[in-house]
Amino acid sequence: MSTPRFLTLPPGVRRTEISTSRGTFAALEALPGSGVPERPPALLVPGFTGSKEDFIAVLPTLARAGRRVVAIDMRGQYETAGPDDPAAYTCAALGLDVAALLEALGPEPAHLVGHSFGGLVTREAILGAGARPLTYTLMSSGPGAITGPRAKDAAALVAELPRIGLERVWHDHMEPDALRNGVPPHIVDFLRTRMLRNNVTGLLSMAQELLVCPDRVEELAKLSADIDLPVLVLYGEDDNAWSPQIQAAMAERLSAEKVVIPGAAHSPAVEAPETTASTLADFWRQGECRRLTR
Repeated sequence: MSTPRFLTLPPGVRRTEISTSRGTFAALEALPGSGVPERPPALLVPGFTGSKEDFIAVLPTLARAGRRVVAIDMRGQYETAGPDDPAAYTCAALGLDVAALLEALGPEPAHLVGHSFGGLVTREAILGAGARPLTYTLMSSGPGAITGPRAKDAAALVAELPRIGLERVWHDHMEPDALRNGVPPHIVDFLRTRMLRNNVTGLLSMAQELLVCPDRVEELAKLSADIDLPVLVLYGEDDNAWSPQIQAAMAERLSAEKVVIPGAAHSPAVEAPETTASTLADFWRQGECRRLTR
């Protein structure tokens, strides 16, 4: 679970909603100081049990270069409503949502970033829903189903949530972890509110997707080559979800640029925001220059 280190919105960042052909999504929106974006926009998609707040620390830096940057809650997450229908939370269905969000940002192609489970979802937006972003970043994500201790956590959630309910899952597991890690009380309060506002059907379905998601790296590699889509694989040096070795191998299979963020684990946008933001901004500028020279 990504844990923001602060919740006060920086100057130039506001809470808003993005209306799309597939519904309305809660968002944080950052604009450049002039208020007039001069570069293509960007869409940031969070991971499992995450939210738009996971990107608070990088939004001002990313917008400063002259672009509109939007971070969202996916369907069923925190402040975005979702139905009690498991089919609404497959990677394919959530990918359709991301494609609709990209379309809603305007006619110009946008930069797309998917963190963790959001990486699996955004990949489906490209492969299944036909989205064509300007650049694509997989942040602390993997080639398919999650592995290691995080896989055990997802399996435990699938087993326990229907039996004991979301509030017990929070009090028995997530809250003690946050307190052990020294998370400040006001952030713990936010984490609790965020968790309990998730759609339970959505949580279960997303956890199951994490456990069974197929490896579609070869398909993405072929498509990215065919449409000349720049791809970046970005992750923390101490990532404890998909291992750094797995993500490095994925980058090689994708012929993608790879950046390892020092001092970060599974949430680089939280743990090393300035390095992460500057890496994204550099990659986006390169993608924009590449488009101009085609």
